[in-house]
Amino acid sequence: MSLSHVDPNNKAAMVDVSAKPETVRHALAEARVTLNEAVLAQFDGSDLISKKGPVFQTAILAGVMGAKQTSSLIPLCHPLPLDDCKIDITLDGRDAVVRCSCKTTARTGVEMEALTGASIAALTLHDMCKALDPGMVIHGVRLISKTGGKSDFHAP
Repeated sequence: MSLSHVDPNNKAAMVDVSAKPETVRHALAEARVTLNEAVLAQFDGSDLISKKGPVFQTAILAGVMGAKQTSSLIPLCHPLPLDDCKIDITLDGRDAVVRCSCKTTARTGVEMEALTGASIAALTLHDMCKALDPGMVIHGVRLISKTGGKSDFHAP
């Protein structure tokens, strides 16, 4: 098996997907942000409230915007029209769990968009809460599932 974005001369190359059929593609990704007690104390039951505004709602918007810009951020990523992008943020103990679900009808998968959306939302959480906890840790950025292509993937 070889890397898909490396040509026979070991140079970076965009994958040619022109011969592939368009199919409905879906991907789900996750990122986690560990919060301290000072940040958690700002939780009002549905969102974290900071001096900058509603943290979760702002992070959701930033994550969707990030997912839409993926091909501008990742050099060999194909530009994809997103049919849907949803971001959900929940608390799991001290972790804010960010999940990004992306869907498209295209010749290539939408995994990078989901990963980018989750990552940008997590970075926005960090930015909005750093005054209370500059040592927040973003971790566990991972693909949970992808469907619709040559092979499906579901994380254990």
